[in-house]
Amino acid sequence: MQHAGIETDVAIIGGGPGGSTLASLILKYAPHRRVLVLEKEKFPRDHVGESQLPAVAGIIHEMGCWDQIEDAGFPLKVGATYRWGTTEELWDFDFIDPREVERIDRPGRYEGPRRFTAFQADRARYDDILLRHAEALGAAVMEESQVVKIHRDGDRVESLELRDGRIVTASYYIDASGHIGVLRRGMGVKTKAESSLRNIAMWDYWENADWAAEIGVGGTRVQVMSQSGGWMWFIPLGPTRASIGFVCPVDHYKTSGLSADALYRQAIANDAHISSLIEHATPRGTTRTTTDWSFTSERLYGDNWFLVGEAAGFADPILAAGLTITHAGARELAYILNDLFDEPRDAEWLKASYADTQLRRIRQHIRFADFWYAAKGRFEDLKEHCVRIAGASGVRMTPEAAWRWLAQGGFAHDGPGPPTTKTDAPPSLKQVLGKLAATKREWALETLNVLTLNLDDVDREVLPVFVEGKVVREAHWVRGQDRLILTGHYGMLSEVLAEESDLSKIVERIKRYCADGGGGRQPSLRQVMESLEAMLNERWVVGSYDTNKPCLALGRLEHDDQVHWNEAGASTHTV
Repeated sequence: MQHAGIETDVAIIGGGPGGSTLASLILKYAPHRRVLVLEKEKFPRDHVGESQLPAVAGIIHEMGCWDQIEDAGFPLKVGATYRWGTTEELWDFDFIDPREVERIDRPGRYEGPRRFTAFQADRARYDDILLRHAEALGAAVMEESQVVKIHRDGDRVESLELRDGRIVTASYYIDASGHIGVLRRGMGVKTKAESSLRNIAMWDYWENADWAAEIGVGGTRVQVMSQSGGWMWFIPLGPTRASIGFVCPVDHYKTSGLSADALYRQAIANDAHISSLIEHATPRGTTRTTTDWSFTSERLYGDNWFLVGEAAGFADPILAAGLTITHAGARELAYILNDLFDEPRDAEWLKASYADTQLRRIRQHIRFADFWYAAKGRFEDLKEHCVRIAGASGVRMTPEAAWRWLAQGGFAHDGPGPPTTKTDAPPSLKQVLGKLAATKREWALETLNVLTLNLDDVDREVLPVFVEGKVVREAHWVRGQDRLILTGHYGMLSEVLAEESDLSKIVERIKRYCADGGGGRQPSLRQVMESLEAMLNERWVVGSYDTNKPCLALGRLEHDDQVHWNEAGASTHTV
């Protein structure tokens, strides 16, 4: 039987957040483009991965569906409460001062403090809203349309074959199908396990669960609680609905002799804190499981195809970065595809830059997740672990120096554009690591008062930055595997350091920058000082001490810590 063919400019496999973000932003900036989204399921449908990070809010706003998402009434994620590391005490990691959230009215606009909060999204509704928005912008959406075969000629995709026999041809093909990687598998792209972690996640949805914290109108924190066999998440998805999951090593699951449901129930029973939140709650009764092994794909693009989101790679969910990485990668790919249609002269440069940025981003989160899990052990063990993390970033140092490097910020930047997650930001990384290892957070800047740019062995290269629908070519410094964008905080600091070496004068310039709004970013002095500290850690800057000049006392900047002991959190017993 002959089936009619379908022709389009961009064929996207997968209608989840990666596919819908990609489709929406292609069409926002190029409404004449033909975009087809192929989704094997019928939306709405449940999906794990509900917790977001603040960067997603800006992408939703850019897509043009902020109002729809806000009107859905998803809880605001102010941060997270943890029981992890060297103590049984609860501690909080906040994206924003909770007092700011208490003054927020909902529904609200994407402005002010809302730029620093995230959503805890019921994925059935969230994904459906995003897909309908892409459709409203002009995307052709075909649900219950499974791609069963990739027709290829070498490294080029010739067409997609659907289960009903129809053939789809396009100029570009995108795999946004998640970890199953429909196109990735069809093109024979191998994956690499980036970590020795081999975990399994099991979860269910509960009705009438209590929130651990209520902040303002609809604001709360997710709960992340470690126990001897693994860790649990508790994510409020609405006034009464919550996602509760347990993550543990696959070996622990196998040797337990229990079914996934039985092990899941046991983990809940072993956690007094989580149990107290579901005392009057009822589970849906269907415990689901999935493996969450961290991996990256060998390649992220070919002649006329790309991988995006979890088809490209996956980082352990302990940092809740998956959805954020997917949205960010899809946004950048939308810009790149529109540029490729309009200005194909830079095709290979754009493709390679896209792959490099996504892989750096995923691998950074895999490394940090490795560290996070290691923090359940002893501090001395962590030192050697930090050496491996630093080494993977191209930094060679002793165990003590590696720990200091990571605990003080570690990574100056994950790639072009704003950091994709809060743990990319030096202030947060520095504070989180201090809590995990119960060490005092020291500033290297407090021991120095003269700073000099270190441009030895540095090349100046142009890399893409994505602004208001255009791919902008921006200068970066590149040294080995490290790179530093010369815009934003880092661009300002680079300019100041080229003119000043006296730290007190540098700080005065930073204060003026913050007072003037920081190029629209509204940074705090602490945030910019932490960026300077990160540049020092990665040796973009070298420092010295002049006995004739005073040193700065930066401890006072810690009064607005994003990481602090939970106010209501007395110790809770776990087995």
